[in-house]
Amino acid sequence: MDTASGSSVAWLLLTFTLPSKRASQRVEVWRKLQRYGTVALGNSGYLLPNNPVNEERFQWLATAIRKYGGDASIVRVQGIDNISPPQLIGRFAEARAREYQELIRQLQEFSEMPKPALGRLSRLRSRFQEIVEVDFFPSPLQKRVAELLTNADAARLTTRTSERPKIEPREYKNRVKNPRPRPGVDRCASAWLIRRFIDSKARFAFASENQVPRKSVPFDMFHESGFGHHGDDCTFETVQKEFRIRDRRVKVISEIIHDADLADEKFGRKEGYGIDEILKGWVRQGISDQELLDRGMQLIEGLYHAKS
Repeated sequence: MDTASGSSVAWLLLTFTLPSKRASQRVEVWRKLQRYGTVALGNSGYLLPNNPVNEERFQWLATAIRKYGGDASIVRVQGIDNISPPQLIGRFAEARAREYQELIRQLQEFSEMPKPALGRLSRLRSRFQEIVEVDFFPSPLQKRVAELLTNADAARLTTRTSERPKIEPREYKNRVKNPRPRPGVDRCASAWLIRRFIDSKARFAFASENQVPRKSVPFDMFHESGFGHHGDDCTFETVQKEFRIRDRRVKVISEIIHDADLADEKFGRKEGYGIDEILKGWVRQGISDQELLDRGMQLIEGLYHAKS
């Protein structure tokens, strides 16, 4: 997509009518149009860049409108005679800029609070993800908000993070890694992180808490050694921080795994819940621990590439 000139951007235009008596349904449709990031073209309809996600959203919305007794049409548009492609892109950019600016204002208020609430920061993160999802022509403000969120989280944890000895990665290679049996989303993701960034030949065993071999490395266990939950962090976050893994996609995955494992909505990430449910389903099927771990790591590898 040529976002500089907009010359290669194709569009979807949704036009519809609803009976006047359908006031509540009209509000419902309007809210969805706002959530999808549409731009209104006067009285002509609502516009989105033409891609599979947006087309599916418009198709479902058109189906709902017809169910409510209205009419709806989706038109594929290559251009509009009285509005140039850069002007159309500019309208989307202005809409996202207003949303990011409001989020920046709220984050600035948050940073000035004497005792910032975790729940409020979670809601701000969720709102950020909603805006990013419809930031079709990425705004420079997106990076600014991401930095503010990172700073807000770091400031909140500064006084709560205890110093721990520096890790020497070589000491953890060629040692069996020992997660708890019946691995879930945190253990599978942590195993993937270990094998991809720390020990490419890592082997995993599933000894119980009181039978962990002396030279193995416990993780996500209730054990005095190894790696597990630490402060507000899940095991994946602990491993990432202890081994100083600085990879943008890993940072995103750490937020996804945190929310799925701890269910506190800290980062407003929803992707991990599906992975967690799939793993629970495989557990109920009686799949072995090793097979669960292997399948889980494959899911996380796919997630890693999806976030590129």
